[in-house]
Amino acid sequence: MDQTPVHDEYNADLLRVIPVDSSRLVEVGSSSGALARAFKEKSPASHYIGIDIDYSYSRLSRRYCDESYALDIERVAKSFWDNLSDRECWIFGDTLEHLQDPWRVLKNINAVIPIHGCVVACIPNAQHWSLQAKLSCGEFRYESSGLLDKTHLRWFTSTTINELFTDAGFRVEVFQPRIFHEPGRELFLPLIGRMAQRVGADPKIASENSTALQYIIRARPTLKSRP
Repeated sequence: MDQTPVHDEYNADLLRVIPVDSSRLVEVGSSSGALARAFKEKSPASHYIGIDIDYSYSRLSRRYCDESYALDIERVAKSFWDNLSDRECWIFGDTLEHLQDPWRVLKNINAVIPIHGCVVACIPNAQHWSLQAKLSCGEFRYESSGLLDKTHLRWFTSTTINELFTDAGFRVEVFQPRIFHEPGRELFLPLIGRMAQRVGADPKIASENSTALQYIIRARPTLKSRP
C-alpha cells in the first residue's frame, strides 16, 4: 500500500515540544526531513537520525538528517534498540497510528531510553466531531491523507492516548489539542454532548474532546518502569 503522500511541511506544534537541548534524536517517520531541518536550525550541533519505512522518503530526509535509514521499526533486531540507547528524544509525528503494535514499540523504547529522555508525538483524534458525524450515517471511507488516511492501522482518543503511554511506562507531561477553524463544527457539539450524556459521560468533556483534530504529546519514562 502506498504511504501517506510526502511533503516539505513540518508540524510547528510538534517542534515546540521537542526539548531544544536534546543532543541526540531519532524521528520515526521522517518523511522528507522537514522537521529535522527545522530542529537543526534551532540546534545545529544536535545529531538527528531519520527513519522511514519508505526508501524514497528516507533518501529525501538525508538532506537534513545526520543519518537516515529505510526500515520497519516493528521488524528490527534487538541490537537496533541497543544501538540507539543514547537517543534522548524519540519523535513520532503522525506515525504511531500507522503501526501494528505501537504499544510494543513504546515499550521497546522505554527499555533503552535514558531516564531524562522523552518521546514526543502527534496523534490524530478518533473522537473528532467530523468522524462522529460520518459514522452516524455510515460514511466511513478511507482517504489518501487526514483522519481517514488509508494507512492508519490504529485509532486513539484522548483517553486511550494517555493509556498508550502509561501502559508503556511513560508519564505524559505535555498533552495539547490541535484545534483548527472548522466551519459547521458548532452545530454538532450539542448533539455530541447529548449523546455522551445518554451513556452517562460528561457532555461538556465529550464536546470539548471532539474539537481536537490531533494531540501533541511529550512523555518521559517513569522511575518505576526502570529495571
